[in-house]
Amino acid sequence: MPFQALLTEKSEAGAITSSVQTLDNSRLPDGNVTLTVEWSGLNYKDGLALTGGGGIVRTYPHIGGIDASGTVLDSADPRYAPGDQVILTGWRVGETHWGGYAQKLRLDANWLVPLPKGMSTRTAMMLGTAGFTAMRAIDRLEANGLTPSGGEVLVTGAGGGTGSIAVHLLGKLGYQVVAVSGRPQLAEGLRQLGATSIIARDELMATPDKPLESARWAGVVDTVGGAMLGKVLKQVKAQGAVAAFGNAGGIELNTTVLPFILRGVALLGIDSVMQSYSARIPAWTRLAELFDPVAFEPFVSEVGLAELPQAARDILAGKVQGRTLVKLR
Repeated sequence: MPFQALLTEKSEAGAITSSVQTLDNSRLPDGNVTLTVEWSGLNYKDGLALTGGGGIVRTYPHIGGIDASGTVLDSADPRYAPGDQVILTGWRVGETHWGGYAQKLRLDANWLVPLPKGMSTRTAMMLGTAGFTAMRAIDRLEANGLTPSGGEVLVTGAGGGTGSIAVHLLGKLGYQVVAVSGRPQLAEGLRQLGATSIIARDELMATPDKPLESARWAGVVDTVGGAMLGKVLKQVKAQGAVAAFGNAGGIELNTTVLPFILRGVALLGIDSVMQSYSARIPAWTRLAELFDPVAFEPFVSEVGLAELPQAARDILAGKVQGRTLVKLR
């Protein structure tokens, strides 16, 4: 049966355009599992892929969408059978391999995980790469010794998808969460998600810039990178850590060795793309236990395939709050 997809194309002049098209099954890429996609999501990386930014996509035509959830149609892998519900995040799907902005998807079974018991495919995409990354960041911070009794935990970029989920998960775990956001209108929503206090982005960055600043944070989840990451590293308590994975604020890091050699601060890089199956299952199991989709619903919006190009521009401009879901069915 033909299926609909958002096909992104590049003209000879270099212009990037996306349009909803009906495709035949013969267009599906190689793989040993075929899915009916029910939900996808919009991430910052998807925004780059749909607009031609960051060199994310090298080969056109292309179907974006780094996340997907749905039901197995057919499988040549014994781990999955028709009717099984599954989640896809990472593995450069939506970048080098056609992704979730289509009603059908064919891919390698090794890239999938089973949908956790009690979780819907919609809830899975409320989380998606954003939720998986936030959970991995918190797991790494706790492995470094972070506990709720240790003091305040800072979340930068708290109004975005990963940041808002991190606020919610940390709040559910009993942490004192301080949320950083450049959008004051989100303050009350972030408190409802679990933040105990809010700091404006400009206020945090306006403090005197010194090689080492007053120690305040027991841990940090940094979704921004750039100058923000350089700033908060100087404010982490002794033996604390920063879990970093974002670059919306830039890819350069301007800091000194002092936080590392005088306070024993750890900088933990979080990669959510090339994680093994054995690393993904515990994270998704914990997400199923902690995440409250009802509480997070005010931070969720839905779009269809035709609305995605504008949504991509909005997320790159910092106009998207929380998570944007893409409804395929």
